[in-house]
Amino acid sequence: MKSVYKEHAKVFKAFCDEKRLQILDLLRGGEKCACVLLEQLDLGQSGLSYHMKILVESGVVESRQEGKWTYYKISEKGRDSSINLLKEITTPNTVTEEYNCCK
Repeated sequence: MKSVYKEHAKVFKAFCDEKRLQILDLLRGGEKCACVLLEQLDLGQSGLSYHMKILVESGVVESRQEGKWTYYKISEKGRDSSINLLKEITTPNTVTEEYNCCK
């Protein structure tokens, strides 16, 4: 069960940084080469690589290599999975748990 939480945390980690949110906003316009992202962000190559690794590991972003450049896009499957995860963990259980520790 613990590994499930670890995987879920990767998804939320992808969304909890200002730069990664900015990257996602740029990718909403379609697939972008890393060189384009570097031009539009106040980041160096190593900073971009760090953030893209987190986004790709979360499943929210897909990458592909073409020559020496890497291209990134939002993953439809990852997006849908993230939405479903948020719904799942914030939906109350249908079974009410009763605790009597304070009575």
